[in-house]
Amino acid sequence: MDLEHRAIARLRLAAEMSEAYYGKPLIITVSGGKDSDICLYLAAASGIRYEVMHNHTSVDAPETVYHVREQFRRLELAGVKCTVNYPTYKGVPVNMWMLIPQKLMPPTRTVRYCCSVLKESGGAGRMITTGVRWAESASRRTKRGIYESMPHDLSKKVIINNDNADTRLLFESCKLQAKRVCNPIVDWSDYDVWSYIHAERIPINPLYSCGFHRVGCVGCPMAGRRMRLFEFGRYPTYQRATSVPLSECSKNVLHAASSTAHGVLGQLARIYSAGGCRTGISRDK
Repeated sequence: MDLEHRAIARLRLAAEMSEAYYGKPLIITVSGGKDSDICLYLAAASGIRYEVMHNHTSVDAPETVYHVREQFRRLELAGVKCTVNYPTYKGVPVNMWMLIPQKLMPPTRTVRYCCSVLKESGGAGRMITTGVRWAESASRRTKRGIYESMPHDLSKKVIINNDNADTRLLFESCKLQAKRVCNPIVDWSDYDVWSYIHAERIPINPLYSCGFHRVGCVGCPMAGRRMRLFEFGRYPTYQRATSVPLSECSKNVLHAASSTAHGVLGQLARIYSAGGCRTGISRDK
């Protein structure tokens, strides 16, 4: 079975489980990136009943926002339900610029609180799909599967890395309160992704034609130093916005946490290494 047929078979099984366990259609999550574009195309090709959801991160590039809007316009005209998930933190609506002061630091490679709050909160109690692929990182190869359950207690998470008949039995043992995930193209390589996009002429984010090899949150610490500098050069407002006023942070926490605190108005209070770029938190001027 080739990659396309295998991915469609996974989507059909996920849609069947969604209808059986939740009584609702499968949710296709879209980020504006090429992988979710493929998942959206495959869902339409599979003939399943599905809905579409986008997580509003507040730090997506304008082109990404417009690309998702165009997808929603086309899908809604076709009768597909489309939803934007607006994240909350501690029960209050939040965006990145509100989240950084509360966390006292910008996201870093080792402290990526942004993903859990801004990108992974949607779809609770539903069956969803993502464009996660093993080829993207070593961590995803070991921690992500074709099918997954996402309970509140992640120590009870179920990961399935095969397409055999035991899949349904394993998922039947999961509590319905858990979010269940299907990653239909998890075993696709970068070559597979681009070959399929060109072969099927799938419309993708225009940023891929502007030097971007990834599309995601602007300034993501996982993008690498060169890509972060490239993104901040194109969108300088995003870089300036990551400077958090100390007046909104606890001086005691910063003083205890860092020996590099200078404590003078307008001076650097602490430096964090975030994906190779040093990001300063300074006082209001």
